[in-house]
Amino acid sequence: MLGRLWDWWRAKTPLIDAFFAAPLVLLSVPEFFNSGDSIRTPVYLLLSLVLIAPLVLRRTFPRTVFAFIALVAFAQWLNQVDIMAADIAVLMALYAVAAYQPRRWGVAAALVAEFGVVLIVISGTYTHGGWEARRGTFIALTIVVVGVWILGLYMRTRRAYMTSLEERAERLELEREQDVQIAMAAERARIARELHDVVAHNVSVIVVQADGASYAIETDTARAKQALEAISATGRQALTEMRRLLGVLREDETEQEYAPQPGVGQLADLIEACRGSGLQLEFESHGRPPEMPEGRQLTVFRIVQEALTNTLKHGGPTVTAKVRLDYGDDAVEISVVDDGRGAAAHDDGRGHGLAGMRERAEMYGGTVRTGPRAGGGFEVIARVPVREEVRT
Repeated sequence: MLGRLWDWWRAKTPLIDAFFAAPLVLLSVPEFFNSGDSIRTPVYLLLSLVLIAPLVLRRTFPRTVFAFIALVAFAQWLNQVDIMAADIAVLMALYAVAAYQPRRWGVAAALVAEFGVVLIVISGTYTHGGWEARRGTFIALTIVVVGVWILGLYMRTRRAYMTSLEERAERLELEREQDVQIAMAAERARIARELHDVVAHNVSVIVVQADGASYAIETDTARAKQALEAISATGRQALTEMRRLLGVLREDETEQEYAPQPGVGQLADLIEACRGSGLQLEFESHGRPPEMPEGRQLTVFRIVQEALTNTLKHGGPTVTAKVRLDYGDDAVEISVVDDGRGAAAHDDGRGHGLAGMRERAEMYGGTVRTGPRAGGGFEVIARVPVREEVRT
């Protein structure tokens, strides 16, 4: 309630200006009764009203109000009317121009006010004594004029500074919201890639094993049991990785521990799982795995996993595959080839298959090349740098 009332009050500029002009009216009242002249009293009253009334609009029309009050004061000087309390309106109008108008207008208003000081001193109408007294009056009034002008400039500078701070805060808030939106979009894309890689691979293995178990359940019970055990193990592994991914989204369960991200150390387990699903798979590794950040290791793992998943899904029942890893000082070279049916069916058409591999590699400055092989089959050739490349 108080906040709304304050905002309403700040929006009523004329009311605020009238509030600050009210003390000037109170200062002028005694002059009407102490003039001792029934003829001058109406003149003082009218002149005071003409000087004070425009102050109600001093912030709405600063230059117009100052020009009008300055002309009235000049007419007062021409008619040799004594200085009154209402003449302070000249200084208040000067402050409004200096505080709310461009600097050149503030300088012009200060010069006009100083010209009025010169007129007062030269005419000697309002000063008594010789030039020494007039010089003192000139210095005193000049200090007042310059002080009011400087105060107006200071308030103008301070107001501009506060406005710039508010604009900067709003801009930073907007940029922060944009950064949050970008981060959320990137995180959604990352989680989508992870979910695709986890679900597509494990479900493909489960489907292959289930088909094998259905064929062997009547003729080879032991083999069917082995397939069912592989389905159970693959399902548990899928649940573990799904739980880890979903745990990222649960802010209230940060104290729980989840399985670590897979890396190059888990490639052997991945190869064995694929072999257990019936895929004839050859695996070669050359060189010593270098120290790599977890993100790059995960990229290597997911590229191999996605390539083998596509082989299981699209290669056919008699497909054979070969995985080769070459660890170098600067990058890991990945080659996954098969002799299956190949074709563009390896991409799922939803932006999470081959496109997902490319996105992962490009994130770390790597490359992925995919396509059918001459003579049949499909190949995935990738290169992932082991460390951040320094660009000059």
